[in-house]
Amino acid sequence: MDEEEDMAIPVKNGFHLKEDYVGEHLKNYDSILVLSHFKGHAMAGFGGALKNISIGIGSSRGKTWIHTAGKNQNPNELFGNLPEQDDFLESMADACDAVINYIGKENMLYINVANNLSVDCDCDSNPHKPEMADLGIFASTDPVALDQACYDAVVNAKDEGKKALIERMDSRHGIHTVEAANKLGLGSREYEIVNI
Repeated sequence: MDEEEDMAIPVKNGFHLKEDYVGEHLKNYDSILVLSHFKGHAMAGFGGALKNISIGIGSSRGKTWIHTAGKNQNPNELFGNLPEQDDFLESMADACDAVINYIGKENMLYINVANNLSVDCDCDSNPHKPEMADLGIFASTDPVALDQACYDAVVNAKDEGKKALIERMDSRHGIHTVEAANKLGLGSREYEIVNI
């Protein structure tokens, strides 16, 4: 989406960001299907719908803006400006607020595929091999409930391989992105699983 330019879209009531930077081509979309591989992540703890809305839709400048909690837009200076972990996680929620309000809640659908559950993201050049069996495919119109349900499914799984993933998620306080998105009114942490 940022093949040519990026653009700023407003964050309504963010923790740290007043705007988010996304690819300019976002303006060509009137709906979005967010398809995510739910798994661990070195910085965010885990990646699911909320991470894909924020980091996935962010332009290069936007990704830096989120990772630095609104302190820097230069990707070459990203790692010299990292904020407190919760500030980063809250900034991901801020970016979600911008994208969801820009497209409209009613125009977004989310699917998390919880298979090959590694502690590392697919973006890692040398990811750790998955230690946990597949949990299934989760879908919702609520990204907060969806990520909460996937997190809970890992925690409540009988699979012994879950220990490494839980440690990764919790050591990075990954659930805080879900908490922050809930506080911003982007969805509910309460859900009902309907098997189909």
